[in-house]
Amino acid sequence: MAVLERARTHHTPAGRGSSAQGIGLMLALTATVIWSGNFVIARALHDTVPPVQTAFWRWIIALLAVAPLALPQVRRQWPAIRRHLGFLALAALLGVTLFNTLIYQAGRSTSATNMAMIAAAAPAMIALFARGGEKLGARGTAGMVIALAGVVTLVGKGSPTAVLRLDLAPGDLWMVAATAAFAGYSALLRRRPEGIGGLPFLFMTFALGAAMLVPAYAVSLVLQGGFEPVAGTVGPLLYIGICSSAVAYFTWNKAIALVGATRAGVVYYLQPVCVALLSFAALDEAVGGTQVVCMILIIAGVALGAGRRR
Repeated sequence: MAVLERARTHHTPAGRGSSAQGIGLMLALTATVIWSGNFVIARALHDTVPPVQTAFWRWIIALLAVAPLALPQVRRQWPAIRRHLGFLALAALLGVTLFNTLIYQAGRSTSATNMAMIAAAAPAMIALFARGGEKLGARGTAGMVIALAGVVTLVGKGSPTAVLRLDLAPGDLWMVAATAAFAGYSALLRRRPEGIGGLPFLFMTFALGAAMLVPAYAVSLVLQGGFEPVAGTVGPLLYIGICSSAVAYFTWNKAIALVGATRAGVVYYLQPVCVALLSFAALDEAVGGTQVVCMILIIAGVALGAGRRR
């Protein structure tokens, strides 16, 4: 991270800058695709694992997945980690403890359409939270608006005004809170302290976030009981713990280090497209003409907004 920040203050060859930008956008796309699979997989846990327990075991699995590679670096970077424990705790609270737990809670009392509609606000929130250190520009703003229009029309089944007719439920407020937590986490990543590498940052935020979930996990066990560790619960937990957590968070954080939270957030608009394509491939759900047009609109907006500025 320190090397990246120093590199921004010096002139670099155009080819090198373009390469870093391309890698950053591909990493943001990779995280978005993986998280899209998380929405499909999470449905399998809706009736079998309580939300807090899903979140707790997700992060325990993620912690175990990154520990072998991260622990040696954590030991070397411990002085910097200890100095910035407050920053790490805030990042863990937003991106680990709150974000996914609130999504699982929202899914119990609101529709998938409402959730997708509210989640579409994440890139705009990221741009708002990061405005102090990043400028999206006219081109980026236009791309964000075009992509958002495609998302609104897609989840509205062809009607851009369908959002005005959505029925509000308690889960909608949970989803708003989840989206705000994710946007705050993404904007916060640009201020990651020097001396803390990517893997140590992940390990510490996973560990702190899981620790913050322990009291809620204990209450959930008492009130709701545990769950049966069978293939139908362990398999999805392994996916969201390893792929949607360890892998996706690493690629997302690296993408933000390379291209910034705002431009990476524009790529996040592709999530409804990815979910639709994954549902078509995995669940054999039909994709209509309106959906195709909306997907093209979203992709065009992302391409415009994420494109490299002179």
